[in-house]
Amino acid sequence: MHKLGHTRSTNQRDHLLHTPDTFVRAVLPGMERANAIVHISPAGGAAFTQYTAELEPGGSLGPTSNQRFFYVLEGVADLATDKTFHTLTPGSYAYIPEDAAHSLTAQQTTRLAVIEKPYETLASAPAPEVLVGHEEKTPSVPLNDDPDLQVRSLLPGSPSFDFAVNTMTYQPGAALSMVEVHVMEHGLLMLEGGGIYRLGDHWYPVTAGDFIWMGPFCPQWFGAIGKRPAKYLIYKDWNRHPLA
Repeated sequence: MHKLGHTRSTNQRDHLLHTPDTFVRAVLPGMERANAIVHISPAGGAAFTQYTAELEPGGSLGPTSNQRFFYVLEGVADLATDKTFHTLTPGSYAYIPEDAAHSLTAQQTTRLAVIEKPYETLASAPAPEVLVGHEEKTPSVPLNDDPDLQVRSLLPGSPSFDFAVNTMTYQPGAALSMVEVHVMEHGLLMLEGGGIYRLGDHWYPVTAGDFIWMGPFCPQWFGAIGKRPAKYLIYKDWNRHPLA
């Protein structure tokens, strides 16, 4: 049935809510047997690009000269670099430095969350190297001593990295302890469950599959609602001076 123009998606000055009913798929240069759902990019006001890649069996991502992070949402894919080979399964993730030759090929139907960003060098820190891991092997720590809100940091806190990617899991009823307002921007993909997100002066119901972009200084808060935990994957710029 036609929804007569209704959607939860909204694009505001300092935030974006992108819901699956509005997703548009396109092939990015170099992709083979694959599509991308671009959620945010510099065209939308962000300093990074984030998209969901949908790969058919044998499908692959195109090359990039930027640094790239991906997290496997569904399926199985092989990652090859000049020195390493890894088979990635759901929950696996990888960081690829800028200008690093690599290929990612799906063994079966596969979905990836992909983040790409120009690297900001820091004179006092060496450039990062290829990193591959799995979320389940990453330590889970409570946020602000709240055992019902657990955070896993998928990238090291080293100043070599100019962004961070975490997963955050909320037990039903758990919430951030404060409304946050800060210089960092976020890209957030809801993985499981749902709840209410405050963005600016707006309050949005969100659920698995939704994407949120938060610009710098956008007031933000989340509380989990429902009978199952809520979980999301979240990006933020990190370890660099705002004037850099």
